Amino acid sequence: MTDHSAEITHAEKDQRPLAASLLRGWRRKCPNCGAGPVLKGYLKVNDSCTVCREEFFHHRADDGPAYLTILIVGHLMAPMLHIVFVTWRPEPLTLFTIFAVGCVGLSLYLLPRLKGALIGFQWAKGMGGFGDT
Repeated sequence: MTDHSAEITHAEKDQRPLAASLLRGWRRKCPNCGAGPVLKGYLKVNDSCTVCREEFFHHRADDGPAYLTILIVGHLMAPMLHIVFVTWRPEPLTLFTIFAVGCVGLSLYLLPRLKGALIGFQWAKGMGGFGDT
């Protein structure tokens, strides 16, 4: 009986839609139903969905969203910094101010969305306790 329940858990885990759960997480919604919020503040994760009661307390996003944010912001802003400097040669203080505000703004926008997407990824793949019944 135990082996059969493990097979069902594995089959259920394989049937979870990855793209839909990533998109729902990006929108900061529950990866299961897409209606309830996954975050209750800026980065604080709800213990469970208010709509479908899917549990989130066992997620393991940890530092993943921060690393992804740094990776994306760095790969977008570094080439833009070079292009702007070579093309227009602005004053260094002006260049620094514009790109500092841009980096902070983009980081603040991406961080909660990437956290939601990472939780959605974990849910879809059955990682970190999401596959347990």
